[in-house]
This record gives sequence, structure tokens and C-alpha cells, in this order.
Amino acid sequence: MNIQIRLLIVDGHPIVRRGLTMCFSQQPRFKIVGEACDGRDALNKTRELKPEIVLMDIDMPQMNGLAVTDLLRREMPEVKVLILSMYANTDYVMRIIQCGARGFVIKEAPTEELIQAIDTVHAGGSHFSPDVARVALNHVVRSNNGDHAAPFMRLTPREREVLLHIADGLSNKEIACALDIGVRTVETHRERIMCKLDIHTIAGLTRFAISQGMVSLMPPGPPLPPLIQMHAAA
Repeated sequence: MNIQIRLLIVDGHPIVRRGLTMCFSQQPRFKIVGEACDGRDALNKTRELKPEIVLMDIDMPQMNGLAVTDLLRREMPEVKVLILSMYANTDYVMRIIQCGARGFVIKEAPTEELIQAIDTVHAGGSHFSPDVARVALNHVVRSNNGDHAAPFMRLTPREREVLLHIADGLSNKEIACALDIGVRTVETHRERIMCKLDIHTIAGLTRFAISQGMVSLMPPGPPLPPLIQMHAAA
């Protein structure tokens, strides 16, 4: 008897979640253990349900999917995250690699590719849609011709957490409470972040966080891709 792969579906759009659930409910090798509608819900559901693979959208309320992936990488490294998104620009692709996701599948991809990606990631490998892999390779080639690391890579994991909370509009005291550290420590991290990024306003830090895919403005959702449409309409 084949062991089922336990999946958690994370997406801000209920129709997308429904489409994915219907898609995998027809595959006996997969078991949907739950759904999450935003980043914080994804963290809580992952801790509670302990899926083997999380299908993670990027652009969600409460907490961005890439920030969630970064936290899960450190807190629950046994959980594998596969990003499923409409976006394939350079900033997103490199952030996906940096935050520890095991793969990235474009939502326009055929169902067969997504199933293959899940199997590959579950077996310990990684899977990136061809267009995504091409973007990442081009970025690496360009970076090897330069002298400076990307700004985001200069930040420590703790500084990234602080930046995320700053972009969410939290005060130093609220950040200290959320991360269980002192207010003065938060202030020190913020000073170092501003120095490393050469950005010296909260608004500037927020814009940077958005550009790096850490948080989003949640624009109206795009039309559903074929992968979701065919199952959501059933």
C-alpha cells in the first residue's frame, strides 16, 4: 500500500483553494490535511497539522508566503514548501531560493507538472518551472559579474524578521513583544537594517520589503489560471 503524501494548501483565494483541493482529492497518493487562507493561518496550521509539503502562495494577507517559508525553514525544517504563484519576476524567484522553498511552480502550469513537482520535492529534490529556472540562472550569471551582494542578502535572519514587522506597521514595543526580545534590541536591529540597506525612513523600509516580496499590497486577484479553473468549475 502506497503511503499518502500529506499536503497543506495555502492561498488567499477561496476558489483557488477549492480548485486545488478538488484536484488532489482525485489523486489517491495525496491527502489534503487542511487549508490556510493567510500567512499567519499557514503557520498555525502547519504547526498543528504537520503536513509533509505545503503548497504556498506568495501574495497573501497577514504575512507574505515567502516570510512564512523563511520562518518554517528555521522552525520546522522537516516540512517542505513548494511555492505556487502567478509571479516569476527576478525579485520573487531569488527570494524563493533564499527563504528555503524546495520549488516554484507557476499557476499556469499543467496539473501534471504540479504533481511531478510534489513527488520530486517529497523525495528530497527540488523543482522549478522552466521559466522560473531561467530567471534564476540569468540572475546568478549577472551577480557573478558584479562586486556586491544583493541588499536583502546582507540582512541576518533576525533582521529580516524585524524588517517584516516594521513593514507590517508594528512599533518597536510591539516588535519586541512579538519576537520576545528587548525594545533596545529592536532599535539596534532597526539601526543596522537602515545602515545595511542605506534606507533611513520607515516608509522606505516598507517599500523595500514590498519589493522583496516580504509583504504585499494585496491587489485584486488575477483571473484563475487553467490549473485552477478546470477543477474549481467542477
